[in-house]
Amino acid sequence: MVEALLINAVVLVLAMLVLWRVAASIGDVSFIDAVWGGGMGVLALVSWLHVSGGAGARASLIAAMTVIWAARLAIHLLRRWRASGEDPRYAKILGKVRAKGRYASAALKYVFGPQAVLLFITCLPAQLGILASPAPAPLGTLALIGAVLWLIGITFETVGDWQLSRFRADPANKGKVLATGLWRYTRHPNYFGDTCVWWGIWLAAADAGAWVALASVIGPLFLTFTLTKWSGKPLLEKGMEERRPGYREYVERTSGFVPWWPKRD
Repeated sequence: MVEALLINAVVLVLAMLVLWRVAASIGDVSFIDAVWGGGMGVLALVSWLHVSGGAGARASLIAAMTVIWAARLAIHLLRRWRASGEDPRYAKILGKVRAKGRYASAALKYVFGPQAVLLFITCLPAQLGILASPAPAPLGTLALIGAVLWLIGITFETVGDWQLSRFRADPANKGKVLATGLWRYTRHPNYFGDTCVWWGIWLAAADAGAWVALASVIGPLFLTFTLTKWSGKPLLEKGMEERRPGYREYVERTSGFVPWWPKRD
């Protein structure tokens, strides 16, 4: 298993180096968000191919959950990048070094290097869960509960992103705040869905044994922390309050993460 994880790490590093050169040549690292999701799908698929003696049902379930989630997120974020151009967050991080001719080195140091490490760690439930589930490895109760939680999460992500895309596509909504559909019950249905997906994958992996659960729990814990306390919700909401006059009122009446009924209509 250690050898398989090392191979996964090498695959990830090589892919990140190639993509880093692409980013340096076009002067934009924003597609790294799509790589975040797509990279986890690649690690899951490579892990599935590593399974000694063939993958069991649990390994195939975990791989399928990860790859489906990864493909949806990567395609969605690539389309958004192509439509919107450079992400203001990365423009701010790398803006000063661009003028000094150090864009490539800074992109590797501050974006692609750290993202590779964090991606590998976050994807540990999928990697370990798959590698620890050779045939026959049947589906236990935890794996089935994890699949249900994953289904809830992928639904929230998909529907939430679709509703937001439709809202933004209407010129009449420029400067307004989306407060209908899933966005009426949580300010971040996509982040909530993302969290459910990875706790679901972790539960399915935990079905392989307590050691897998303990060794991989850092993945969903880190993801939850990132989305709720670090680079997800806090940064996004700070920018929204500055750009959207009605956002403060929306914050006051709408749940910040876990879906719940609004305080008032």
